[in-house]
Amino acid sequence: MNNHEIDYQILGESMQFVEVELDPNETVIAEAGALMMMEDDIEMETIFGDGSKNDSGGIMSRLIGAGKRLITGESLFMTTFTNKGHQKRHVYFASPYPGEILPMDLSELNGKIICQKDAFLAAAKGVEVGIEFQRKLGAGFFGGEGFIMQKLEGDGMAFIHAGGTICQRELAPGEKLRIDTGCLVAMTANVDYDIQMVSGVKTALFGGEGLFFATLQGPGTVWVQSLPFSRLASRVFAAAPVSQGGGGQSSDEGGLGGMFNMFNR
Repeated sequence: MNNHEIDYQILGESMQFVEVELDPNETVIAEAGALMMMEDDIEMETIFGDGSKNDSGGIMSRLIGAGKRLITGESLFMTTFTNKGHQKRHVYFASPYPGEILPMDLSELNGKIICQKDAFLAAAKGVEVGIEFQRKLGAGFFGGEGFIMQKLEGDGMAFIHAGGTICQRELAPGEKLRIDTGCLVAMTANVDYDIQMVSGVKTALFGGEGLFFATLQGPGTVWVQSLPFSRLASRVFAAAPVSQGGGGQSSDEGGLGGMFNMFNR
């Protein structure tokens, strides 16, 4: 194996976190800001890209890796956590919002999965975090996940996060599944992905489900989330009371707006 072999345990229910056990000199990579806590002897370092390439590739290789992450809307930097001690140590990574953390053993998924660009949480060192260009322009211009998605390649463990409850579907050859574009979390590399417009003018304008949906065709595995973060955020903003007047107090002092006004005083 090219990747570090790590042991893990996923804890919690609605707000999960993953405990990663590192042997001496083992390393795990994670998104900036994903750390929850870590034990003594673990050394944290910020790096360009994902650290999957050997340093002999030079600065250009590292800049290219970092540039790929910038295209997907992620930070130029990632963080590595290495056990520099002589005993097993643990590091913990938390999910950013209510949902589930999915462990992905890439060695059992033909070495590659494609996921939405904000799903990646952490992985064993050696897993390459890159970009996946959709073959069809329709998927790029209208898909909820954009023209570019992330790809995770390697033979080690990776952890991705999604909102709400996760549904895993196994698609037979030729079997199709149509889902809301924002609900797509991840899929294996052999799944064909496209975007189709909702049929019918009334359905498109008044159905409340958006103008487009994703069409996925097997064979392969698809992971779908019940609560995309964009949907959660829109519900929160819609429920927040609106301030009255220029800089005035909220119409509901006991609500979210009242709390913000209290801190601003």
